[in-house]
Amino acid sequence: MSVRVVRGRAGSIEADRRVTAALVDRAGEDGREAVRAWQPHRQVAFGRRDATLDGYDRARRAARERGYPPVLRETGGRAVAYTGTTVAFVAVEAGGREGIGDRYDRTTAAVRRALRTVGVDAAEGEPPESFCPGTHSLQADGKVVGLAQRVRQDAAVTGGICVVREHRAIAAVLDPVYGALGVDFDPDSVGSVARAGGDGDPEAVIRAITEELVGDRDRDSVEAGDVDVETD
Repeated sequence: MSVRVVRGRAGSIEADRRVTAALVDRAGEDGREAVRAWQPHRQVAFGRRDATLDGYDRARRAARERGYPPVLRETGGRAVAYTGTTVAFVAVEAGGREGIGDRYDRTTAAVRRALRTVGVDAAEGEPPESFCPGTHSLQADGKVVGLAQRVRQDAAVTGGICVVREHRAIAAVLDPVYGALGVDFDPDSVGSVARAGGDGDPEAVIRAITEELVGDRDRDSVEAGDVDVETD
């Protein structure tokens, strides 16, 4: 069975989220794997841990006041910001809790190769007080990539965020957001492909990540707006 490659984004933040959810459901139903790399709509996506903090409402207000609609994502971790040029990526496959470490290793290696394609030699790890701190990150003159994994009984999603450019804009919105949450954050810890001297074209980064995540497997492509999704 070929890998489904999804291009572009849907017409709204919620519609875009339904596209990825549909890919996960399909993998759980029949094992159909999918790869998606795209530029999400401008937003600040909070993690479930953020929503438990006393400052969550203030943090959402801080994001909204700066032109970033606040949303709550299903994965853990802390808030991340998408400017419209920031790239998100997911690799969707059937599976469960087995193989979590292997999936992280494969995806991290693939994204590192993709970054080298666009001129950035990123290392594993992150600077202190980074956005969405975690053990699976890549850095080059600041944090450039953060990875996370969401696992269901029947499917797994390994993905993350890649800051292509506009690292100062991301730092400017996350500084008051993290301040409201009471979470340490250093604005200078935000890196980007462009800051590290690489190709700051989001489409170039999308192509590189897609190629590395798909590898030599057969593929078929579909636009995000053409993915069958369930609606309420």
